[in-house]
Amino acid sequence: MTYEKAEAAVRPLLSEKRFYHSVCVSHEAEHLARRYGADPEQARLAGILHDIMKDLPGDEQLKLMERFGIILTDLEHAQKKLWHAILGAAYIEKVLKVRDAGLICAVRYHTTGRADMTLLEKVIFLADFISADRDFPGVEDLRKKAYISMDSAIVEGMIFTIRELAEHNQPIHPDTIQAYNQLVLAGRSAEILP
Repeated sequence: MTYEKAEAAVRPLLSEKRFYHSVCVSHEAEHLARRYGADPEQARLAGILHDIMKDLPGDEQLKLMERFGIILTDLEHAQKKLWHAILGAAYIEKVLKVRDAGLICAVRYHTTGRADMTLLEKVIFLADFISADRDFPGVEDLRKKAYISMDSAIVEGMIFTIRELAEHNQPIHPDTIQAYNQLVLAGRSAEILP
């Protein structure tokens, strides 16, 4: 699938604001890919596709997941913010006929991360966090850190997410916990984290 075809598929499914975010993630993903040695075109494509199902109403997301045979865990069912990534991965595979497993997984895990993240998965996870349209306390520092140490920037992003969820008594997906633990332990052994 070309970037142009992906953009054309995404545009009618997203609000202008969400489409702009996806374009920003696509650009950031391309830059991160060039910095860290991932495929820039694959990163651009994953970036534009990552939120393809985000604006679909929850009941429609559930119907599509049922149609695609997706079975959510209890935690996933309780966390509607996770649905679009799970459904988005299935949608780009089944409807858009994307066959690139790496790209599909990058869409699937862009909200939670997971243990043993591929370089592309890390690129999309981080690009989504630091894209030009993002504005939260500390985002500028995180943007700088992203180009110094991808893993330490991802850990910082995960800390932000985990803290936010914990402050609102929300469950934290086990994939996020596993990714965080793995990156922290690897970072300590590589001396990139305190």
